[in-house]
Amino acid sequence: MRDLTKGPIAGHVLQLSSFIALTMIFQTLYFLVDLYFVGRLGKEAIAGVGLAGNLMMVVLALTQALSVGATSLIAQAMGRKDAARAERVFNQVFVLSLCVGVTFGALGLAVRSVYADALAADPATADQSVRYLDWYVPAMALQFALVAMGAALRGIGDVKVPTVIQIGTVLVNIVLAPILILGWGTGYGLGVRGAALASFVAIAAGLVAFVVYFRRPASPLRFRVSMWQPDLSLWKEILRIGVPAGGEFVLMAVYAVLVYAIIRPFGAAAQAGFGVGIRLMQSMFLPAVAIGFATAPVAGQNFGAGLGARVRQTFVAAAGLSAVVMLTVTALCHIAPAAMIAVFNEDPGVIVFGAEYLRIISWIFLASGVIFVSSSVFQGLGNTVPPLASSALRLVTFAIPAVWLSRQPGFEMRHVWYLSVASVCVHLTLNLVLLRREFRRKLPVG
Repeated sequence: MRDLTKGPIAGHVLQLSSFIALTMIFQTLYFLVDLYFVGRLGKEAIAGVGLAGNLMMVVLALTQALSVGATSLIAQAMGRKDAARAERVFNQVFVLSLCVGVTFGALGLAVRSVYADALAADPATADQSVRYLDWYVPAMALQFALVAMGAALRGIGDVKVPTVIQIGTVLVNIVLAPILILGWGTGYGLGVRGAALASFVAIAAGLVAFVVYFRRPASPLRFRVSMWQPDLSLWKEILRIGVPAGGEFVLMAVYAVLVYAIIRPFGAAAQAGFGVGIRLMQSMFLPAVAIGFATAPVAGQNFGAGLGARVRQTFVAAAGLSAVVMLTVTALCHIAPAAMIAVFNEDPGVIVFGAEYLRIISWIFLASGVIFVSSSVFQGLGNTVPPLASSALRLVTFAIPAVWLSRQPGFEMRHVWYLSVASVCVHLTLNLVLLRREFRRKLPVG
């Protein structure tokens, strides 16, 4: 474990985020490699995988509901030097994650065809989406326990070995992708189903590695079967903090589904362009997400220790780091958006649509980076309702005008992208106002 209540704040954020960012870099590499090989299968395959990937937003929402509460409570407990409380939270969130993962897997497999048919631009795209989900739903179900264990380790400031484990899973995925998708070395490719199967195998391997790591005699958090009987009061406490944070990802999923529905009349090429563009955008967001993940335990431990000034310093340092990173990727999206899309699909319609999306939507990057950081500070403070409220306002200010615009003569998708930029600015403003209020309420001055 690592004591984050002493030493330079910026150093803690930078060091923790560096390890997490290393994982994110390899994760980005996986996303891009996977997208590259799926792109060889045609625009319907890309559109189908992108459509299926929307469900990952649901998984992120649910895992956030578990992991944010775990990280916050464990970090605060460690700040108070209460190791017994931290271990109990860990065991309870692990059991809760298993229950939610099994439930999600069963429901996901049951509704995958209905989901694909409802949102795909054509039957070929829907078929590709269902094929992908055959193995991707089980892979997502395994994510719950994996994320819960990673969140517990972040709470105690342990990110080194987990980073190695997660990088290992990404490397497994990268190696398996061309073999299973295109049949390299075997002559028998599984197409999009192979991409999902590679993810399943890699996540399963990572899950085993995490379990072995926690079973070490030296681990400060151990599996205790005696603590596995559901403690509903502690589950409520975990979810009280985590559910609003998960709700933010639900709103993001609603945003993605809404955009896919609006794009649908433009055809598979448009859906594919958006699918490539949003995956690239998500990949470029990963450094800011890493900084956000590092911010929560630093803020949480210092809040638990009653060090208000250090919590404020955490926000300033993390926001500055995030701004530098996001300005850099914004410039990249204005220099070569078409070239980035073309790497993954050479269809002219896909390139034009995806490049326009990246060029316009990149204006939200700086604001989004600061939003990630401010939301993470709220997590460390144990109050995730305010960022959910600002996310909800963003969705409302986007969704209603977007639907109205889509029904007007001469409508073009770029109108939606500009509207998205404006709504993110509203989101950032409200988040900062609410964070300032939270600081005044909870943090001692001096």
